[in-house]
Amino acid sequence: MTAISLDATDCRILSVLQNEGRISNLDLAERISLSPSACLRRLRLLEEQGVIERYRACLNREALGFELEAFVQVSMRNDQANWHERFAEAVREWPEVVGAFVVTGETHYLLHVLAQSLKHYSDFVLTKLYKAPGVMDIRSNIVLQTLKEDAGVPVIVREAQR
Repeated sequence: MTAISLDATDCRILSVLQNEGRISNLDLAERISLSPSACLRRLRLLEEQGVIERYRACLNREALGFELEAFVQVSMRNDQANWHERFAEAVREWPEVVGAFVVTGETHYLLHVLAQSLKHYSDFVLTKLYKAPGVMDIRSNIVLQTLKEDAGVPVIVREAQR
């Protein structure tokens, strides 16, 4: 996908929406100094272009009982047929995995895992992750403190392609 050229007004709209997704069109228009109809037109265009993928609520994981967060590096055995597809399918079924990435380096995958407790995490590792097809090794990194999270996507004005 090619990056879409955004002007300063588009960037202001996106910046406000990343922080305040429930803002009304009237308040958004006022905040960025546009008429409500012009603001709505720009917003709809950003949605149609796929710049805005979806709207969602950010939930407090601790309030919902998820006290443990981990980043897990997973190494696979490459000698099994369809090892990637089989593992990817398994990962999509596990609610504990809130992010999954194919990465470069010494491991094949990086999983972002939330668990209600150390026991819940241990059960997840032993009954799901280690039993997944092709898993050879896992290395867990338990989060002790979050310094920065969910900052959104940097919104910058890109110069038109020449």
